[in-house]
Amino acid sequence: YVVCPPESTDCFLTGSFVEILLTAFLKIKFKGLIENYENPWTIPNLLCMCRILLAPFLGHLIIQQHFHLSLALFTLAGATDLLDGYIARTWPTQKSALGSALDPLADKILVSILYVSLTYADLIPAPLTALVIFRDIGLISAVFWIRYKTVPPPVTLSKFFNPCYTTAQLKPTLFSKVNTAVQLFLVAASLAAPVFQYTDSVLLQCIWYVTAVTTAASGYSYWHYGRKTVQVLNTRSP
Repeated sequence: YVVCPPESTDCFLTGSFVEILLTAFLKIKFKGLIENYENPWTIPNLLCMCRILLAPFLGHLIIQQHFHLSLALFTLAGATDLLDGYIARTWPTQKSALGSALDPLADKILVSILYVSLTYADLIPAPLTALVIFRDIGLISAVFWIRYKTVPPPVTLSKFFNPCYTTAQLKPTLFSKVNTAVQLFLVAASLAAPVFQYTDSVLLQCIWYVTAVTTAASGYSYWHYGRKTVQVLNTRSP
């Protein structure tokens, strides 16, 4: 505050004016934080979380060789995958930067657990499962690195894992989308094999090789396109 005589017209730095200046300064200072703060509790994000929670239960059922129930629950998981994408595309308010990372993360967790379980049940060869998991570990590590490089300093655990604060949006490549579809198709075919008695089918073995090719091509596409698959939402770039 500045003390001025009542009759003075030159003094204008009053308390209210200081508050206005301070508010403007804070808005400029924390503009990036305010703009990148979003509501994580959207329907697509909740569906992704349901898919992640369902994955270990599905893996347990496969290991216990409950293939009928496993196939039914996997079909349900696939339906949630289609539904969350449809909702995000149809209603813009349900689309989020968090969802752009959470959706592929849910797919990778589901695929990795199911491939390990199906390998344990002798329905998918171990080398193929190793290739799938190796690729997914690489992609997940890259996501964490991008998150670390785009969170404004100081980087704290609370800020790093805050789902409300978005710093980057992922853009999956065409190869990645095709690969996810092929991988999930192989899971469905492998789960159905003991149910419909075609575990020794040559066609099923052909799908193994197709999946291996698309998995390798997808991993290469992310390495090749690099930064084009990531949209940074603040001024600090990776």
